Formats: sequence, C-alpha cells, structure tokens
Amino acid sequence: MNNKKLDYKITNYILAWAVHAFSAIGAFIGLLTLVKIHQQEYLQALWLMGITIFIDSIDGTLARLVHIKSVLPKIDGALLDNIIDYLNYVITPCFFLLIKPNILPQEYAIFIVIAITISSSYQFCQAEAKTEDHFFKGFPCYWNLIVFYMYIFNTSMTFNAIILTICCIFIFIPIKYLYPSRIDYLTNSKNLKLLMNVSTLTYGIVTIYLSIDYPNNNIFCLCISFCYIIMYLFLSLYRTFSPLKIFKAN
Repeated sequence: MNNKKLDYKITNYILAWAVHAFSAIGAFIGLLTLVKIHQQEYLQALWLMGITIFIDSIDGTLARLVHIKSVLPKIDGALLDNIIDYLNYVITPCFFLLIKPNILPQEYAIFIVIAITISSSYQFCQAEAKTEDHFFKGFPCYWNLIVFYMYIFNTSMTFNAIILTICCIFIFIPIKYLYPSRIDYLTNSKNLKLLMNVSTLTYGIVTIYLSIDYPNNNIFCLCISFCYIIMYLFLSLYRTFSPLKIFKAN
C-alpha cells in the first residue's frame, strides 16, 4: 500500500483533498441553515437544505473518480459523510420542526422530534445502514425533503405528526431504499440506469422550480415530483423482495 501511494502525483492529492473539502462545506451550510431557521427565514433555510442535498448527491461520485480511498487512506470519508449527513438530514429539519409555528401540534412536537433524532441515530449507526448492493436499509432519514413538502403544501399539523411518526417506524423495517447516486444493482440495463439518472436529475430541477415558484404550485411540476417519489418507492420495494440475481451470485 505504501509503495502504491508513492505512485500518485501531487495533483491526485490536491483533487482528493478538494473532494473532502467540498464535502465538509456541507457542514458550514448546515450551520447557515440553522441560522436562517432561527431568523424565521424558512424558505431560505429550505434552499440551503437543497444545496446540502446537492453536495451529498455528487461528492461520493467525485470521491470514486479521484480514487480517494487509495490516495488518502487515513482519512475516513464515510465518517465525514455521516457526520455531515446527520446534521443536514436530521438536526436541521428537527430544528425547523421545533421553530416554525403551526407545523406540528405544540403538545407533541418535542416528543416527535425526540423520536426522529433517536431513530435516526439508530439508522446512521447500524452496521448495514447501507447494504452491500448499495441500498439504504430502512427509511433513509430524508427528513429535510419531508419538511420541504410540508412547508410547500402547508399540510395540517395532525397530518405532519402522523407522517413523521410513520417514517420513524419505517426506519426499523428492513426495506431497501434506492441510493440514487449508487444504482449499480438496480438493473443490468445501461439504458434503464440512464433513465433513472435522468429521472433523478429531473426531480431535482422540478424541486428547485417548486421552491422558486412558491407559494404557487405548478400542477405539472407537482405531478412529476410525485411520480418520481412513487417510482422511487416502487423500485425500492421491488428490489427488496427481488434483489438483482447477479449480486446473489457474488
């Protein structure tokens, strides 16, 4: 391993450190998100949450492109990723739920947030949180996206409380959820993989538009958004009960 490290050029190290720095920026943006929530600038906070999702969605791909584990073997990128993800996918949405008025019943809000933080801690710490075939095991703590939809649609406090409670329970149910940036074992078809990537990109663009268009709700964009969610859940259930045979053979 030491001999292999000597073969790398200075540009390899610069690129590897740059990817880690790019990931770490997500922590600072998470801090800014908390500030915006505290200042009750909720839409701006949601925009910042979206930026952290974007960073998280591409930093893994960048890391693999620069062979980051080989170039910097003493830096645990997975640990860094989990620390930042827990901040941005759990802590900031929970703070949002506690601070924003009329999003949760006041008498239950603290208990729901406790349930989210504890169940999410389990999700992040379990050994098989991400399966060998690159799926999330149990609900993957997309609390920031849930908060986004609750804000956009101004859903009732009772409805929000029920949805959040159900998602907490689903963390402990071993359904395999798609990891959108790692679809190696979703299908053998390159065309279907390309279609999935295009669908994910389209979903991201539509979500951005819904944020820009708020408080208006474009029906066409909403349909695309919900169709992607339905597709995501369907494919997750399908691959839970019918894993790709090529993986079984390995």
